[in-house]
Amino acid sequence: MTHLCGAPAVLSVLVNDPAAHPVDRPLTVTVAAAPPSPTILAQTEAIGARVIHVYGLTETYGPHTVCQWQVGWEDEEPAARARLLSRQGVAMVMADPIRVVDEQGRDVPRDGETIGEIVMAGNNVMKGYFAAPEATAEAFRGGVFHSGDLGVHHPDGYVELRDRAKDVVISGGENISTIEVEQAIVSHPAVLEAAVIGIPDDRWGERPKAFVVARPGVAPPDAEALAAHVREQLAGYKCPDRFELLDELPRTSTGKVRKYELREREWAGRESRIN
Repeated sequence: MTHLCGAPAVLSVLVNDPAAHPVDRPLTVTVAAAPPSPTILAQTEAIGARVIHVYGLTETYGPHTVCQWQVGWEDEEPAARARLLSRQGVAMVMADPIRVVDEQGRDVPRDGETIGEIVMAGNNVMKGYFAAPEATAEAFRGGVFHSGDLGVHHPDGYVELRDRAKDVVISGGENISTIEVEQAIVSHPAVLEAAVIGIPDDRWGERPKAFVVARPGVAPPDAEALAAHVREQLAGYKCPDRFELLDELPRTSTGKVRKYELREREWAGRESRIN
C-alpha cells in the first residue's frame, strides 16, 4: 500500500491499533470528511506517513481546498507542524480563491481570529440543488456558494474551520467553537475521541458538554482531570461543564459524528433548540 484516504476516525483506528508500527515504505494519507485534530495528525506522521489534508462538500464535488505543504514546515516541531497541517488550507487549482466573509458578504481580516462563513466559487461548484430554486437562491446569495462552515483566514492565506454554523455553542452571548474544544480534549493522553455539543442551561442558555471515548488500555480520565487539561489550553468559559464517557461515538458510514443524535437526547422534551 502506498496511498490511502480516510476520515480522522479511520486514522485514529489505524494508529491506535496494538499492531501499529512505523511503515517500512513511503505512505501518503489523504484525510477529509471531518476536521482532523493536531493530535491525530501528529500520531499519523509518527508512523512515517505523509499527510495531505483536504476539505470540501458534496456541493463542490469533493475537495475544494488543500493544506498545501510550505517550505520550512519540515523544520517545525512535530506539534507545531501538526497544528499547521490541521488547517483546511488554500483553494485547489480548479477553484477560485477561498474566502471567509461576514454577514454582509465582506471578507473578514486575515488575522486568524475573526470568524466568518467560508464561501466558494469555481468550476467545481454545483449549479444548484435539483428542482429546488429557493434552496439554490439561499445557498448562492451574493453570487457565491455558502458552505455553512465557520472559520478564520490566516495571514498566509490558509483558512481554518472553527465549526459548522449549527454546531456553535452560544453561551451567555459568547460563541464557543466545538472543534476547538474537541481538539483540546483529545490532546489528553488518555482520550481517543471526543464530541462536544451545546446542552440547555438555565443561566447561560446553553453550555458545552463533551462525550469522550477513552484510549484502550489506560485508565479512563475523570471529569476533573479533563476540565483541568482543557483550561490549560482554552479560556475557562469554553471548558465543558459536563463530561460523559462512551464506548464509542455514533457515526455515519463516512466516519462523521452524528451530533444530532447526541443533541436529540440532551434537548428531548424542549420545544426549541434555542434556550
